[in-house]
Amino acid sequence: MTLTQSQRGHVAMLAFSGLVAGSFSLGAMAAPLIDPLALTVLRFAIAGALVGAAAFASTGIRRSALQAPWRYLTLGGLLAAYFVLMFQGLKTAEPVATAAVFTLTPVMAAGFGWLTLRQRLTARMGLALAIGAVGALWVIFRADPAKLLAFHIGTGEAIYFAGCVAHALYTPLVRKLNRGEPAVVFTFGMMVAGWLILTATGLPAIRATDWAALPAIVWVTLLYTAIFASAATFVLMQYATMRLPAAKVMAYTYLVPSWVILWEIAMGRAAPPPLILVGVALSVLALALLLKDEA
Repeated sequence: MTLTQSQRGHVAMLAFSGLVAGSFSLGAMAAPLIDPLALTVLRFAIAGALVGAAAFASTGIRRSALQAPWRYLTLGGLLAAYFVLMFQGLKTAEPVATAAVFTLTPVMAAGFGWLTLRQRLTARMGLALAIGAVGALWVIFRADPAKLLAFHIGTGEAIYFAGCVAHALYTPLVRKLNRGEPAVVFTFGMMVAGWLILTATGLPAIRATDWAALPAIVWVTLLYTAIFASAATFVLMQYATMRLPAAKVMAYTYLVPSWVILWEIAMGRAAPPPLILVGVALSVLALALLLKDEA
């Protein structure tokens, strides 16, 4: 069966959501052990090298791709801000709380999609986003309304929310600023720019880090986030944003809590209560509504 361009975008984002979920589980363990700037600088360097090698080996990098470098600086700065603020927020916020904040990203992406590209949010898409948000929150708070009512916004959650705003704006800007460059080439330019910005601002943190004394979990987290949650997911998102509206792209974040459960089980933690499957089913229903192309 031949997939349409839209369906390929959905497959890319399904893989994206599964890979991103791993960074929450690992990031919560590594965040208190290393400065977020130092970690993100090295993460961008490794991921950029991998994406760059893929770009040179596949499509090559044409001179036209180097035009208007401010595009890469804008996108690289937004994504770098997201990851730094994510790890900074995880220092004081619980993973469950940050995951709850993350569910706001699709709605913000829909707003930025309208502002930058005039992408229209249809009634069905709005319904799907609402259902997906309910399903994601049901999973995040373990099907316990008392936990939802007890949720409060702390400093870590506020810091991470600022990162989510940057992520939501990044999504529609990818399509707006792309001038026909292949996803892997455009991603490479963005990552080089992000690495330059991070290095310039994070040099003191890099020098102050005792790299040889870092525990193994930091290196595991670094390699995973650089290879799978950065190099791979950046290309997947770039690919999807050229084929789907920003709201549909970011709606796949609703699946992240369900993926996190699978990650937690794989890491030996207890399985959640069966009632959580209701939330998973709502997330799947939301995505099913989004699969249909808009007229």
